[in-house]
Amino acid sequence: MNNRVNYTVIGFLVLLGLALMLSFSYWLLKPSAEDETKKYNIHFDESVLGLNLDAPVKYRGISVGKVSQLRINPKNSEQVEVLITILKSTPIKSSTVAKLTSQGITGLSYINLNLGDNGAPALVAKKGEIYPVIKTEPSFFERFEKSLGTISTKLSKTLTRTTEVLNDENQKQFALVLKRTASFMDRMEMLLNDDTITHFHSSMKNLDSATEKIDSMVPKIENLIDKSVAWEDKISASFASIMHSYLGIKSSMDEIKRAVSSGEFNVKEIAGDVVSTLNNTLLQMQHLIIRVESTLNQYERSPSDIFYKQESIKKGPGEN
Repeated sequence: MNNRVNYTVIGFLVLLGLALMLSFSYWLLKPSAEDETKKYNIHFDESVLGLNLDAPVKYRGISVGKVSQLRINPKNSEQVEVLITILKSTPIKSSTVAKLTSQGITGLSYINLNLGDNGAPALVAKKGEIYPVIKTEPSFFERFEKSLGTISTKLSKTLTRTTEVLNDENQKQFALVLKRTASFMDRMEMLLNDDTITHFHSSMKNLDSATEKIDSMVPKIENLIDKSVAWEDKISASFASIMHSYLGIKSSMDEIKRAVSSGEFNVKEIAGDVVSTLNNTLLQMQHLIIRVESTLNQYERSPSDIFYKQESIKKGPGEN
């Protein structure tokens, strides 16, 4: 029995197995046509603390690539250039933006991509760029830090202005204003005591009573106006009658003048017409004067008839 071992054959077989294993692994890891990758650059103006090599790149929560390189931007030393490798099928548009996002409480970060406008054209490299550059937006912590800085600045300015306002001179003025306000409030309290409030209520009651009296007087005033209108109508009728009589006298005088001029003067005939007309006129004027005198006597005896009920005239014995 031959116990000799051929180590050359064994070594060859081991190398062949390793080669086959490497080939199989490469075949498994080799990307297919639809899983081909593409590289993009991202320039961050903020700190990328917590972002490491091979950190995930996500698109709406889906891992689509990883961070391939981190370095300071050769063209701008204030920026950090991050090279990412992502699936070629990932829709990277000209409106796509990248943002640093923290992974919970671990302190590690990843890059989150936001598509933006779906109708925007695909992102391509510009002249002089090796890879297309994805735009960025500040992370939550960056915005929070800027907000704190803004708030701190405004708070500092507010405190400075408050210090300027509360100087010694202004404090004296404030103390004087408070003192005068307290004095004014004391006077208001003294003014609005129980007696003043009672008097105010009494005045309001008197005002209500006066208002009620005025309301009750309104119908009487309307009655006075109606009586005045009727009286004016009577006087107007009397004056119209006097005017009519005057026109009659004037006509008679014209007739006398004409008769005298023509030589047909008949004193008896003309005097009869004139005396009759003149007599009627004088009677009407006498009635008018009696009415006016009666009205004036009535209001002289009882002026309250202007607002109240007309006085009832007591007739003497034998008067109707």
